[in-house]
Amino acid sequence: MTDTHDDSRLLEGAIAGVDTRAWPGLFAVERPAADSRLLRRAVEVAARAHAGQFRASGEPYVVHVLTVAEILSGLGLDVETLAAAVLHDVVEDTAITLSELELEFGSTVARLVDGVTKMARISRRREEGQAVAGHDDQHAESLRKLLLATVEDVRVILVKLADRLHNMRTLEFLDAERQYRIARETLDIYAPLANRLGIWQFKWELEDLAFRYLNPEAYRDIATKLDEKRSDRERDIQCVVDRLQRELAAAGIQAEVTGRPKHIYSIWRKMQRKNVDFHQIFDVRAVRVLVQEVADCYAALGVVHSLWHHIPKEFDDYIANPKGNNYRSLHTAVVGPRGRTLEIQIRTREMHEQAELGVAAHWRYKEGARFDPAFERRIAWLRQVLDWKEEDSGAGDFIDRFKLEAGKERIYVLTPQGQVLDLPQGATPLDFAYYIHTDVGHRCRGARVNGRMVPLTYELHSGEQVEILTTRQGRPSRDWLIPHLGYLRTARARAKVRQWFKVQDEGKNMAAGRALLERELARLGYGDIDPDVLVKRFRHKDLGSLQAAIGRGDISPAQIAAAASELVGDHPRENELHPVRHSRARTGGGIQIRGVGNLLTHMAQCCKPVPPDPVIGYITRGRGVTIHRQDCPNMLRLQSDDRDRLIEVEWGAREDDLYPVDIEIHAYDRPGLLRDIAAVLASERANVTATDTHTDKKTSLARMRLTVEIRNMAQLSLLLNRINQLPNVLEVRRTQRN
Repeated sequence: MTDTHDDSRLLEGAIAGVDTRAWPGLFAVERPAADSRLLRRAVEVAARAHAGQFRASGEPYVVHVLTVAEILSGLGLDVETLAAAVLHDVVEDTAITLSELELEFGSTVARLVDGVTKMARISRRREEGQAVAGHDDQHAESLRKLLLATVEDVRVILVKLADRLHNMRTLEFLDAERQYRIARETLDIYAPLANRLGIWQFKWELEDLAFRYLNPEAYRDIATKLDEKRSDRERDIQCVVDRLQRELAAAGIQAEVTGRPKHIYSIWRKMQRKNVDFHQIFDVRAVRVLVQEVADCYAALGVVHSLWHHIPKEFDDYIANPKGNNYRSLHTAVVGPRGRTLEIQIRTREMHEQAELGVAAHWRYKEGARFDPAFERRIAWLRQVLDWKEEDSGAGDFIDRFKLEAGKERIYVLTPQGQVLDLPQGATPLDFAYYIHTDVGHRCRGARVNGRMVPLTYELHSGEQVEILTTRQGRPSRDWLIPHLGYLRTARARAKVRQWFKVQDEGKNMAAGRALLERELARLGYGDIDPDVLVKRFRHKDLGSLQAAIGRGDISPAQIAAAASELVGDHPRENELHPVRHSRARTGGGIQIRGVGNLLTHMAQCCKPVPPDPVIGYITRGRGVTIHRQDCPNMLRLQSDDRDRLIEVEWGAREDDLYPVDIEIHAYDRPGLLRDIAAVLASERANVTATDTHTDKKTSLARMRLTVEIRNMAQLSLLLNRINQLPNVLEVRRTQRN
């Protein structure tokens, strides 16, 4: 007979030198005797195994594993998961073996520890330093193993997410480079995964902690403004809570009303998305209402709108139309007390538990063998992600695709047979066709939505029924891969189209790649770079192989630009000037000058250098040092007497400087062309300081020359690519004055 009575006294006091009072959320919980003994034994083993090990913060290592377990205990997880959390690093960092763990704690705990250990090993090898491509491969493989382990037992990801959450809480003790790398990975991979699995507790905190290190100035600015408004906010919210509680009770609605904090990253994202400032965000003040039944949600909404004026277009019904991660709630914004805007969320208690815990809530119902459709949908999505492995041409594709798919909202559309398909928001009928089957996508020539013909660029919406019209022997079009034409919105479908072209005529791919490579280097001002250098950089056997990869779409123009920018400083051109070298001294303006102390500097208007262009300084009388590109025609034409005035300079470490560059655009004139170009410049935050436009009336050819301020070559490359995608644009490139 199983002993099920509470025996939490087993965990009172100290266990192997661990003061259990420091983790009340883990140890001060009533559990069956068998569970208490298992957890106690796990703590004893971990404490002895990690004895003498310390983290960067100076704390004993056992503090970390116990905190991870306490985080999971707050989600209501079973004791086997808690034991695995306590033991999750012993195989990796101590002499204990997996077989010993299985013998002591059983196969389930051992399997969970093994899943976390495999990912930790890959991550650690990546940190030790490999080639650039190796980083992507290892990162992708780590992600694949993480997802695979999650499909087999989702508790693996819960342990990993809790582990990452505590690491982020203590990130301040690492050096700046590791802080940035870990924060970037957290925002790109772990926070979106927590979102897709519905664990909002983790998602919000991971995003805020990562944002703190990735954009510290914006983080501090919003945090300060939130703090300044805290007293006003608390007074307004308490006023709303008290009044709403009274009115709901008067209406016979049982409800719990509380204030809700808004997390910083979500405020910043909304400011960026809507292009507004902090004071125009409606949900800095927020209230949450928890009721018993779904009908009570809508009744409570009526009470709210009868009390305060509703703000138009600020209502979302996620109960009738749940988010892709099964998030359900009513959201409305109103003008509250003293004319302050206020967001109110209304949901049932079950919805609240699902929203906060996501897949973790599955264990709350596990004992009753209850079917959890939300849990099954999330695992189905993970299985779908794993199918991408066979379709992706490279590790970077897999990672980019995961970030894109994990971060997007979802829509649900129907096949003619009534099957429900889950697609990212913005998907088109062509995306739908490729989701059904690769061959259906290749042969797709039309689509009906709800019985009427629509273009292949039509944006699908939840609840629509989609029928694909195919031809017997079809083939994809290269136009489908052009982003601004809007045929394909999902990375999965684009990968299938690229794969089709990959196996086609290699000669055509080489020709297309050659033209694209030459065009990209020329328009960035790198036309004389040695292509063999790029061959080595991208690890191809010869130039033909590189050109074919570019033609197939395996290497994008943005990757070419980034590689060229990295390489120009390491591979000097034949006509590069070499002045006398001096010792180094720092000056302002993002430039370092060697050996002459601090001098006034300014950028040459003839060539407009931008990091990381190789640069040279020219001492001008009364104006300090003028910074030129090393291949600037004016510098190359200098007489021998003037070359004594050259001085070696290099770019400094400042990231907030702006640099003017000239770009030239050739296009067929059309109404709205200049407006569209201005919209691209505005969206990329590139300031225009000068314009010169001319249109030939006979040929309708327009030539525009713009001077724009940019931060670096990466931004310039993105800007040129986006302008080049506009309709009627023939060519866009960087130029310089002679």
